Order: sequence, then C-alpha cells, then structure tokens
Amino acid sequence: MTAPAVRKTSADPELACPVSPVLDIVFSRWTTPILWCLNEFGRQRFVVLQRNIATITPKVLTQRLRQLERDGLVVRTYHPEVPPRVEYEISELGRSLAPIFAQLAEWSAENLPKVDRARREFDGGTEAG
Repeated sequence: MTAPAVRKTSADPELACPVSPVLDIVFSRWTTPILWCLNEFGRQRFVVLQRNIATITPKVLTQRLRQLERDGLVVRTYHPEVPPRVEYEISELGRSLAPIFAQLAEWSAENLPKVDRARREFDGGTEAG
C-alpha cells in the first residue's frame, strides 16, 4: 500500500497565487495613485503629478515613475527645450488596467461602508450579548 500523495507547498507566492506578480506591480503603495492620476487627468509634468497626488515625496515619485516606465505602464517624454520639459502619460498597457480600477472603485463605493461597520463591531466587541 502506498502513502497518499502529499501536495508540495512553496514559499514562492506565484505558485500559491498566480495574481501575486500583478498585485506587486500595480497595487504597490504609490503605483495605484500614479496610474489613477495619469489615466484620469492625462499627460502631466512631474510637478503637476506630484501636486495631484499631494502626499508623495519627489524621491518616491521619481522611483515609482522609473519603475512604471520600466514595466511599460508609463511613457516618459523628454522635450529638449530651454528649460527642458518632461511629461508622463499612461501607456496603452497601463490604460488596459482602467476597467480593473473602475471595478475596484465600484466595489469600494458599495462595500467600504460594510467594511467600516464590521471593523467597528469587531473593535467594540459584540454589543448584542
């Protein structure tokens, strides 16, 4: 008699959840607001984008924009003028995420009040007891 097959597990999150790489790319702390602003307001200069996001530092915005450009989600256009001008816009690949963002916004509007209520109930204990 042979032993039942044991399912192998891995520390690799891609094996556990195939959407993990997408979540790492798209839903990191500052990536989502950057993509949202570029999709919502179109091509923007660095300072305008920073102003639209408000709480992001220039260093972090630079790092995130470089990563998004590397991932093909953002296009950087350099204009050799005096003074030089750089603009950022969402790429077609990045724009393909718009339906996902729209669904998340719809889910948020419908369900965040329920999440808030559940948190209050959990944090306050059960009031009906």
